[in-house]
Amino acid sequence: MKQRKAFTLIELLVVIAIISVLAAILFPVFAQAREKARQASCMSNLRQFGLALAQYVQDYDERLPDRRDLKTNLPGGYRPWTTWPPSDPRAGWAIVTLDPYVKNSGIYACPSVKGSLLGSAGQVAQPVTAQPDAPTSYYWTWRFDRPDDPVPLDDFWGKTDQQCVDDLRAAKNPQAGIPEGVADVEMAVDPYFPRTIPTTPPALRGKSVHFGGRNRLLLDGHVKYLRDARTE
Repeated sequence: MKQRKAFTLIELLVVIAIISVLAAILFPVFAQAREKARQASCMSNLRQFGLALAQYVQDYDERLPDRRDLKTNLPGGYRPWTTWPPSDPRAGWAIVTLDPYVKNSGIYACPSVKGSLLGSAGQVAQPVTAQPDAPTSYYWTWRFDRPDDPVPLDDFWGKTDQQCVDDLRAAKNPQAGIPEGVADVEMAVDPYFPRTIPTTPPALRGKSVHFGGRNRLLLDGHVKYLRDARTE
C-alpha cells in the first residue's frame, strides 16, 4: 500500500508564520492605498462644491451667498458646543443654498469621515433637517462661520471675490493669513482638531480626516492638500 503524504505540524506553523509576516507588511500598505483613494474622492467632492459656488456667484451679481439665517435656524442652532472651535464653521447652509446647482448631497462628506470619530462629533456633522436621513454636511467653511450683523471682515457672506481678499487682508486674522489673491483664500476644508489648542476636546485633540493634514477648497476653485503637524 502507498503511504499518503501530509504536512507536518512544523510545516503548517511555518506557513502560518510566513502568512502572518506578509499580512503585517501588506495591511498598512493596503490601508494607505485605500486612504489615498478616499482622499482623491474627497478632493473631487470639494471641486464640485467649488463649481456649485461659482455657478451661484454667476447668477447672483458676482456675490457669494448670504445665508446667515441658516447659521441659527438649522437643527441644533448656532455652535451647540462650549469647546473649540470658538465659532460654527459647519456647512449645512451650503446644502440648502446650492441645491439648485448640485443635487447630490453626498459631495458634502469626505468618504473617510462618515462612521469615524470625527463624523459623530457635534462640531462636524450638520444635518439640514431633524429627520434621521436628512442630508448632512461634514465639511467646514471658516469664512462663513458667524451670523454677525454687520458681516465681519473675515467672513464672506454676500461679498465679491475681490472684497473677500481685501477684507481678509484688513482683518489680519492670524489663522487665515494675509492672502495675495483668490488662490490663497480658503473656502471649505476637512474638519481638524489641533492638538496645540487647550480647549480642543480631549477625545478629538490632534484628529483630522486625513493623516497629518486636510484637503482645502480655495476661492479660485482649485483644491489642494495641506499638511498640518498639529494633527495626526
